[in-house]
Amino acid sequence: MSARRPPNRGSGAVPALVLGLLLAAGLAGLGYFLADALQSIRGAERTVQVKGLAEREVPADLALWSVSFVTTGDTLDALHRQLEKDAASVMKYLAEQGFADEEVVRAAPEITDRQAQNYNSSVRGPRYQAQSVMLVRTPKVDAVRAAQQNADELVGRGVTLNRNYEYPTEYLFTALNDIKPEMIAQATRSAREAAEQFASDSGSAVGAIKQARQGYFSIEDRDRLSPHIKRIRVVTTVDYFLVD
Repeated sequence: MSARRPPNRGSGAVPALVLGLLLAAGLAGLGYFLADALQSIRGAERTVQVKGLAEREVPADLALWSVSFVTTGDTLDALHRQLEKDAASVMKYLAEQGFADEEVVRAAPEITDRQAQNYNSSVRGPRYQAQSVMLVRTPKVDAVRAAQQNADELVGRGVTLNRNYEYPTEYLFTALNDIKPEMIAQATRSAREAAEQFASDSGSAVGAIKQARQGYFSIEDRDRLSPHIKRIRVVTTVDYFLVD
């Protein structure tokens, strides 16, 4: 009997190796074509970034006004009596100007003993001085402006007015949320108009919005002479797709 030859295991390894090489080459080719297709898609995606502006002027709807006055007296008792008299005169004036009691807050007076000051030991005149402030918080902006212009009437009633730098007059606008939607829409329209102009110049058309970013709202005085008029501004940044 002749001896049986063992099977040749190397004969099946060659086709497997060839198959593996062909599969790897196919995957590499597929990856190349996919990458090329993705690059083509990205190259075809054209966008333009534009900014839209919305501005408007609005009247302030809240006023903060301080009426500051100085009272003097030789004694604390005399100072107190004169202080109450001056405060009553100020309150009466404010009522005449149309302000309700709940719109006025009387701050605690700041009392100074002028003789107790080391640098002013030889002071002449009343020893005590009180700095008082009436704070008016009201939506009656026009009434505040008129009352400020006529405040010299208080001088005629014996009240010594002085400027208080700690409580300057302020005019505020508090209804921003009421006009936000309209201003955002206006800024978006402005951005689209800019995009359409760019697209027209480049022979394209404006497509859908890719992304949009809303800037913050700024509120400033129109100018230093009219702080009761506010300028509100918002800028919106929009990216649009461009199509042929």
